[in-house]
Amino acid sequence: MVKVRFAPSPTGYLHIGGARTCLFNWLYARAKKGKFILRIEDTDLERSKKEYLDEILESIRWLGLDWDEIYYQSQRFDLYKQYAQKLIESGNAYQKEGAVFFKYQFSKIEINDLIRGKIIFTELPKEEEVIIKSDGSPTYNFSCVIDDATMGLTHVIRGEDHISNTPKQILMYKALGLNTPEFAHVPLILSPDGGRLSKRYGATSIREYKEAGYLADAIANYLSLLSWSPGNNREIISLDSAKEIFDIADVNKTGAEFSLEKLNWLNSEYIKAKDTKTLAEIVANFLKDKKFLPENVSQDYLEKVTQLFRDRLVKLSDFLDRARFCFYDDYVYAPDTQEILQNNLSKQIDALAQKMSDIADFNKLAIETEFRATCTNLGLKTKELVHPVRVALSGNRVGPGLFETMEVLGKNEVVKRLKRLIQYWQST
Repeated sequence: MVKVRFAPSPTGYLHIGGARTCLFNWLYARAKKGKFILRIEDTDLERSKKEYLDEILESIRWLGLDWDEIYYQSQRFDLYKQYAQKLIESGNAYQKEGAVFFKYQFSKIEINDLIRGKIIFTELPKEEEVIIKSDGSPTYNFSCVIDDATMGLTHVIRGEDHISNTPKQILMYKALGLNTPEFAHVPLILSPDGGRLSKRYGATSIREYKEAGYLADAIANYLSLLSWSPGNNREIISLDSAKEIFDIADVNKTGAEFSLEKLNWLNSEYIKAKDTKTLAEIVANFLKDKKFLPENVSQDYLEKVTQLFRDRLVKLSDFLDRARFCFYDDYVYAPDTQEILQNNLSKQIDALAQKMSDIADFNKLAIETEFRATCTNLGLKTKELVHPVRVALSGNRVGPGLFETMEVLGKNEVVKRLKRLIQYWQST
């Protein structure tokens, strides 16, 4: 049975690169009906923080992933010491000044990387290495070997930056008589200029993407496309679909370029695809986290506002600016609306406000019919009233459909805001 792992270190938050490694391991385990292990590499007791661990676990869950087993290296120090003692007894390691050193018995090493094919190692940078430090904690390569072996891992899927560790670990497996797993080294995620990711290009924690208003399934979808493809030029794929067809051998060995534009496009597509009720619940949670949502907003109203803006959102944070007028009426008229407001139409807007007040069933069709009729009676083109009315309702010159917006705001709020514009003209 396939058994793989993701081994984050709780010395920082979960970033894009680590999240993709986690996803690929999870997809492979689920595709092969195997097991996915989470191993917390918290041997650095000073730098490992509970806040980082909590965030890592929360981010993994948020992406829609789960795990079958979880281990903490900080609870396994006795096991590492036992295996170090075996190496000392076999002559493959020795103790000096409180530390244990492993002696590499090097010969040419060849592996068949499941992504990269044959890799040959002809030398190592040094002949020995500390495996247990003087404070009793294990070093990375040693703890990694002991854990992968004792946990029964069949495959080690990790970033290509670990390729240099592979021959060292293989020699430790051999020295201990342990089974060596198969290896697959995933290529780096690159910035658009071909370099490594930076804060400017995507090297952001999953938590930050969540806080910016990206949807979990859109992030997971995008991560799956970094060096892998479901085929047939398909770009939108759910985790449930991906886990049915994923194979680590299908991952490209070349670096994947991080594209914020593509991520934004995917996120907007996922927003559009959500049913209104589900999306409104997601929006509500997001706005509550931002302390943006007034307490008296009903679910019905929130669903209407969500429907109004869904096709215009790239990420949920767009709601904070674009839809603010739907929740608060303390806005000012934007600077770029002054050209529209130069033409004082107080009498015409007052007439429109009266007609809006008279509508019994305040729905889009009735609003539009009365609006156009009023324009005709006033001798105006429809657009001559559309622009100032939009400014009156939202403070902006652009936005979603005007008549749909008026229906969502409701008759009383529309009339109140139209009169507010009249007062603005009268005071200037």
